[in-house]
Amino acid sequence: MKVLLDECVDWRLARDIVGHDVKTARQMGWTTIKNGELLELAANHFDVFVTVDRNLSFQQNLASFSIAVVIIRAKSNRLADLRPLTPQLLEAIKSGRAGAAKFIEGERTAAREPG
Repeated sequence: MKVLLDECVDWRLARDIVGHDVKTARQMGWTTIKNGELLELAANHFDVFVTVDRNLSFQQNLASFSIAVVIIRAKSNRLADLRPLTPQLLEAIKSGRAGAAKFIEGERTAAREPG
């Protein structure tokens, strides 16, 4: 699969997405392009778009794009928070459907009890 990592995803995560052709928005020269146009461009060159932008599915009509979208909901977009989700990400890439979003949930920080 051809995978595009959004500019908000740490580029080093691409190293963990084995078995796929992975590029970043920066490598494609698409860093200043807004989400709608970015998805349209990506759909012409890629099978899957990976982002940590939690609002993307609310801001865009994903069904109108011929690309699968994977939205990672991690504690942050730091590599240390994204890397543990790689097995789920690989599965989502493999099973993604064009025009639909798959969500990957990361660890939530537990509230501490006082005292």
